Amino acid sequence: MLRRSEEHYRQLAHYDFLTSLANGLTFAEQMEQAILLSKQTGRRIALMFLDLDKFKQINDTFGHAIGDLLLKEAAARMRSSVRDTDTVYRRSGDKFIILLQGIKEEANTLYVADKIHNAMNKPFDIEGKKLEVSCSIGIALYPEHGTDSLTLAINADSAMYQAKAMGRSQTQIYVVQNGHQ
Repeated sequence: MLRRSEEHYRQLAHYDFLTSLANGLTFAEQMEQAILLSKQTGRRIALMFLDLDKFKQINDTFGHAIGDLLLKEAAARMRSSVRDTDTVYRRSGDKFIILLQGIKEEANTLYVADKIHNAMNKPFDIEGKKLEVSCSIGIALYPEHGTDSLTLAINADSAMYQAKAMGRSQTQIYVVQNGHQ
């Protein structure tokens, strides 16, 4: 009984209750492990920050219960768009993080981003309602856009906001500005 209770609390601490995705605590732990592995193997890491476009509109129009169902379906679509070795995290609200490990080329991350866009651009059928959302994706690569998890996260977040500024359903790889990461 005690072991089951401990496992339950560990699950609550490391995974998002709504989507069952890993959460920020798990992300922090796994990022450190991914960086160490990348240093050993020479393979790159890509960090993707995603934000659902038009989600607030759906929440405001149809309510949080419908919004929650949409988030669960969006999470499932993201998970099915990446490899088993990649991890999808729920950051907060309608914001998500995807950690891609063992990246050979930058183009691999754009391929994954396209798969995610294609999955998200299909209408969502939530309780008989056809809902449409898209996502903006920002990407930062290790080691060129940061050699620690905080810098990579800041730069992926910055790239996501650049993608949003370009319009909906866009992907942007972080661009180093004025020689600063």
